[in-house]
Amino acid sequence: MGSQLAMASVLKRLGKKAVVCSAGPFKRPEVKPYEQFFSPCPQNREGMRVLVMDCAAPDRVGDLPLEGLPLACIDHHDTASVWGEPGYLDPDAPSVTFMTGKLIRALGLEPTREEAELLLFGLCTDTGFFRHIDNGEWETFEAAAAFTAAGANPKTIFTAMHGGKSLNSRLLMGLILSRTKAYYGGRLLVSYEEFEDAKKFGEDSRDSDMIYQLLQSVQGVEAIALIRQESAENCTLGLRSRDRVDVALVARGFGGGGHYNAAGALVRGAAAELEKQVVDAFAPQMM
Repeated sequence: MGSQLAMASVLKRLGKKAVVCSAGPFKRPEVKPYEQFFSPCPQNREGMRVLVMDCAAPDRVGDLPLEGLPLACIDHHDTASVWGEPGYLDPDAPSVTFMTGKLIRALGLEPTREEAELLLFGLCTDTGFFRHIDNGEWETFEAAAAFTAAGANPKTIFTAMHGGKSLNSRLLMGLILSRTKAYYGGRLLVSYEEFEDAKKFGEDSRDSDMIYQLLQSVQGVEAIALIRQESAENCTLGLRSRDRVDVALVARGFGGGGHYNAAGALVRGAAAELEKQVVDAFAPQMM
């Protein structure tokens, strides 16, 4: 969302007409305020060109009516293939907002304060507030410094990401943590959220990032799988790992994708049945 809104702002500064479209979701409290800036896809599509940002495959754009339009992608997922016209793909980039910052400078511009806030927000969320940055990735901090120099406030962003949580969100997190099972000698941790949980605690109470953080702090853990029953027919599968386990490879086996250490998928079925499949899918990397 940050990359879309910042790119639209830049295009407008260049004299273009830009409409920001997204199918959401806008459930997380830190992104809910941005929902007001997104519009339905315009009915008059004459002369329209589409930039798809941070979507590794066509199904990631939801039901937006993009058929027949000239389209290019900007993406950083390991599993992405640039679809449509030639785009900008960099699997080594920490976020698409990082890439957007480079595009702004390539256009001979500097980000405005508003654009810098959006870009730093996206950089912080994609890197877990820099927890996932490895050695040699110094350009990430260079970009963060540039966005901060342009007026972005890291403290405000951290508060938006980790503050303002409801009591229900903490109770739901505790319930999910209590269901965690360990496999392969504790190297894989798996938990789940039932469909009724979202009704009881509210969908706004979901806080996946904090659950991953807590489970990754367990000694000996190498990978985490979180299964959420989104409806009677479908589950979402969230996967995280430390270093040597490629969760994007596991996600691809379920029709999903993502990064080496962070990936996911939408899977048909029930969480109870899916758990064994997920555990078995990790077996080749756990032996």
